Amino acid sequence: MGQIEVTRTYLQLTEPGRLVGAPAPALPVRIERVLQCPASFFRYLYAEVGRAYHWVDRARWTDDEIRAYLAQPAVGLWVMWGEGAPAGYYELMRHPDGAIEIAYFGLLPEFHGQGLGKYLLTAAVEEAWRLGASRVWLHTCTLDDPAALPNYRARGFEAFETETYWTEKA
Repeated sequence: MGQIEVTRTYLQLTEPGRLVGAPAPALPVRIERVLQCPASFFRYLYAEVGRAYHWVDRARWTDDEIRAYLAQPAVGLWVMWGEGAPAGYYELMRHPDGAIEIAYFGLLPEFHGQGLGKYLLTAAVEEAWRLGASRVWLHTCTLDDPAALPNYRARGFEAFETETYWTEKA
């Protein structure tokens, strides 16, 4: 298969006023917290959003592992719906220092290019602040969609660390 070098960038917002919000998109959408997520639906979101971006770390999780993960009080899952269909999701994780990480975030391929990513990211950050975050952070890498890093920066996120690693080519 071969190896590929990947650069991971960690970004953060340190106060709510730094968020540069995006307006609601033309497509009518709603974002809802999923309180009792079926393992199959979680697996579907993860697989479909991450298919093109080498999301593999959770691909082999069992239903029990998914349920245990989602049952943690520090973890929350929100889904964006567009015209009745799942359009994307984000996952928030509270850390012991009070920071909230946007652990996973993305759109299903059919919903790219409509401004939904900007809006979904805005909603994720606003929710993290509502939950009392001391800061909001996330990471992206060179395997992610090329629009990801510019979107994070446009919303006000600033890089605070980068690292490189090697992984198997998909």
